[in-house]
Amino acid sequence: MENVFIFRQLPVTGVMQMNFLKAVAGFTNRFSQPGAVNAHCDIPCGIYDPHGAQVAAHSVIRMTQLIQENKDDHHALARYVKVKEEHAELCKHEIRIIWGDYVKPEHAEKHPEIHELAWKIMKQASAARQNIDLKAAEELLESVNRFAEIFWETKGISTRRAKAPYPTEREMVYPEVK
Repeated sequence: MENVFIFRQLPVTGVMQMNFLKAVAGFTNRFSQPGAVNAHCDIPCGIYDPHGAQVAAHSVIRMTQLIQENKDDHHALARYVKVKEEHAELCKHEIRIIWGDYVKPEHAEKHPEIHELAWKIMKQASAARQNIDLKAAEELLESVNRFAEIFWETKGISTRRAKAPYPTEREMVYPEVK
C-alpha cells in the first residue's frame, strides 16, 4: 500500500506526507529557534559615536557626485544609487540609536535643538534617498555634523571641524581627546 491515511482519512502519498512534515518542521522551527538579533547595545554599554553617521553622510555625498558624473553608465549608476540609499538609511539608523538610547532629558534640556535635529536628519536622509540632489546630501552632512558636536559636548569633550580625508572634500567633526 502506497497511500497513507491521515486527517479524516484523506489519501496522502509519500511525497505529500514528506512535504507536510517539512512544513510542520519549518513552522515549529520559527518558534523554537532563536533568530539573529542586531542591536547596538541595549545593556547599555555606554559606547556611542556619531562617526558612523558622518561617514554614511559623506558616502551619500560621494555617491551623488558619482551619479552625476556617470549618468550614461547604467551599470555603475545602479550600483551608486543602491549604495547611496543604503548609506542614507545607515545614517538614519546610527542617529536613531544615539538619539533613542543615549540622549537623556538632561541632554535635551541643555541642547533643546537635539530632538528637532534628529527628526530633521531623518527627513534629510529620506530626501537624499529619493533624489539625486547634492545640496540635500550636503545639508544631511551638515546636520549630522551638528548632531556630532552636540553629542560630544554632552560627554564634556570639545570638538573641531576639519576637512575629511575623503573625496567629498567636506568637513567632519572630530572629538578632541586629551
